[in-house]
Amino acid sequence: MSRFDDSSTALSFGQAVAAYERGRPGYPDDAVEWILSQAHTDGRLPDVVDLGAGTGKFTASLPERSHSVTAVEPDPQMRERLAALLPTVTAVDGSAERLPLDDASADLITMAQAWHWVDVASASREVARVLRPGGVLALVWNVRDESADWVAQLSRVIGTSIAEEYETVVPPLGAPLERVAHAEFGWTNELDHGGLVAMVASRSYVIAMSDADRDELFARLEELVRTHPDLAGRTTFALPYVTRVTIARVGAE
Repeated sequence: MSRFDDSSTALSFGQAVAAYERGRPGYPDDAVEWILSQAHTDGRLPDVVDLGAGTGKFTASLPERSHSVTAVEPDPQMRERLAALLPTVTAVDGSAERLPLDDASADLITMAQAWHWVDVASASREVARVLRPGGVLALVWNVRDESADWVAQLSRVIGTSIAEEYETVVPPLGAPLERVAHAEFGWTNELDHGGLVAMVASRSYVIAMSDADRDELFARLEELVRTHPDLAGRTTFALPYVTRVTIARVGAE
């Protein structure tokens, strides 16, 4: 089991669906296009499964580029929001370790911002079962770019998330999956003040805080916004990210 695997914490996001939807960033088009190019489909549009889909932040980039999209999400509140936002996507209850899907039914399986929650060995076996020959798993993370001073200061205020502590360049995989490619994509996410607050509020450890600790955190966030020269007086903030993508395939028997 991953040391980060805690189902109660992973499912806490449903308590902050609105903040998650408003504050969490999407994903850059060039990263999505690169991911889709990795699956071998002989020119046809792929059948895609998005695991741990949440409210559909990554899923939303798939329908226009795919033959079919199935979103697997264990949290009922997140799944309900996804179904409302993306009516052409099939949203189902399940997890990476227990996929309610047929053998060899997907060309591409994606998991954005969530592999650190899984039991790697079990999830890897399930992914391999569902992938068709030539299919791939894409593991995706948005990581804040702390080369900008205000972003480094932001991390000091709000702390690091589980994803930021996790190995996102060479993430662990279980047999029979093997890492075959990695790419990184730099971009910026434009946020207004409310979006910045929502981004922080949607983090699992912030959701789990006591009211007093949460109030203290947001007071420090407001102080940063008021006083940092790159933020003071601004109504929008360009938060830089690096999107990291690892591609895995079923290895040779």
